[in-house]
Amino acid sequence: MLNFLNIHLRENIVGLFPSMKPDHKAYSWWVLWSVMIGTFMAVLDVTIVNVALPKIIATFGTSIDKAEWVLTGYLLIFAVMLPSSGWIADHLGYKRTYFAGLLLFTAGSFLCSLSWDENSLIFFRLIQGAGAGLVMPVGMAIITREFPPEKRGMALGFWGIAAAASVSLGPLIGGYLVDSYSWSAIFDVNVPVGIIGLISVYIIQREYKTEHIRAFDFLGLISMTLFLTSLLLAFADGNASWNTGGWTSNFIVTCFTISAISFIVFIITEFSVKHPLIELRLLKNRNFSIATLMMFIFGAALFGNSFLLPLYLQNSLGYTALQAGLVFFPVGIIQAFMSPIAGRLSDKANPKIPVFIGITLLTLSMYYSSFFSEYSMHSQIMLPLYLRGFALGFIFIPLTNIALLDVPRNELAQASGLFNTIRQIGGSFGVAVLGTILTQRVIYHTTAFSDAANQYSAQFKHVAYGVGRFVQHNTGSVGSEMVMRTKALLAQHLVAQAFIEGINDDFLISAIMTVILILPIFFISTKNRKKKKGGRIEIME
Repeated sequence: MLNFLNIHLRENIVGLFPSMKPDHKAYSWWVLWSVMIGTFMAVLDVTIVNVALPKIIATFGTSIDKAEWVLTGYLLIFAVMLPSSGWIADHLGYKRTYFAGLLLFTAGSFLCSLSWDENSLIFFRLIQGAGAGLVMPVGMAIITREFPPEKRGMALGFWGIAAAASVSLGPLIGGYLVDSYSWSAIFDVNVPVGIIGLISVYIIQREYKTEHIRAFDFLGLISMTLFLTSLLLAFADGNASWNTGGWTSNFIVTCFTISAISFIVFIITEFSVKHPLIELRLLKNRNFSIATLMMFIFGAALFGNSFLLPLYLQNSLGYTALQAGLVFFPVGIIQAFMSPIAGRLSDKANPKIPVFIGITLLTLSMYYSSFFSEYSMHSQIMLPLYLRGFALGFIFIPLTNIALLDVPRNELAQASGLFNTIRQIGGSFGVAVLGTILTQRVIYHTTAFSDAANQYSAQFKHVAYGVGRFVQHNTGSVGSEMVMRTKALLAQHLVAQAFIEGINDDFLISAIMTVILILPIFFISTKNRKKKKGGRIEIME
């Protein structure tokens, strides 16, 4: 009876909008709309958390290296779920899988808002990431199936608008909610949007299942999870405050050992089983392998620096969460404007051109960001972000098009899953590695500044005298109390400056990582990308 009522309700709604019927020419655009909602949600929860991290750190009294797992854990489980999504979609159906992923994500969001400490928050973020890991690749596969090759670039361009909107609105919404309510509100906001998305998927999308269902590679999933988790734990905790043994401690050595063994098992398994979790043989396709390598480096640089910038703005410049979110707003607007243009350009011209332009702009963005200071003007902060917006619009869609162009339709789910897995793994490593480098460089600069601050030099005495007069005037302190306050103020300034220098070092490293992406472009082949047929140019599958 309940099933009858559901079907009857759906037929009535579709009856009001005939273009929702699968045989209508506009149906694919309705499907695109329903997928964009889930995409918006999945990307939103990466960007919305960035501006809330300083508040979460203060609320739970945790360290940066522990708090970064709120983001890293989400990206990690996202990456683990991505390659599994193809098999799940083949087994359950693409609509059911997409619906289940969005439901899991929405439920995880609600649980995150109830977190009582950083450990529970990280655990519930894993539930969120698992849902997002189903939504993103299955959504992309649904779009590539519903749109013909000659319109796929444009469709993916509009699909990219949802991601771009999340880039802009995530920090903005997150900043407003954190300042006006609390950090938990950034997760509450996902619930109503997720419900709208679930209703849209149920009403609009038709079910699709493949005829042949592969066996599931459980050993591949377990070995990949152990490999990634152990490696990220090692990179993230090498310089953690609790890890007094550093990189040679038993914990770090054990993590690297487990990671190495798991990686070997994973590689052997993927090349020996009949139906591997990740079809590594897809990497034999030159364009696909080059594009995935580029996406890994791209993801590491982008996600890593998106994690660092709000920390700099709020901790060093004193921005509120809302002010920090506002600086990201133009990025998504520019990306949303450029994505369809870049998608269209990749359909009509050589897709390497927009990718090259995007990488150049992203490199400049990272390089200019490496000159931040305690007195950076607003314009100095915004220029790199403007460049980043143009860069993201030029890079993501054309690079995705290049990666999937020569992949057969029956392997699109596997290919898109692998492509996005690499991107998310890159993001996880970017946050973990750049976070570790930040800790190292802050320690280095703090030591260097302390050594350079010779308390017997004339210059130091002059500065200390001026600071002492400031302390005396503002606090009324005299004698030994004034001296103690003066030393504390000078030490606080040195630590603050060391943190900024560490941030700048991370941005410079990211610029070097990004400029390297120019080299693989020259190895991408586009000679057989198009062929003329009957006077009309068609993109070959």
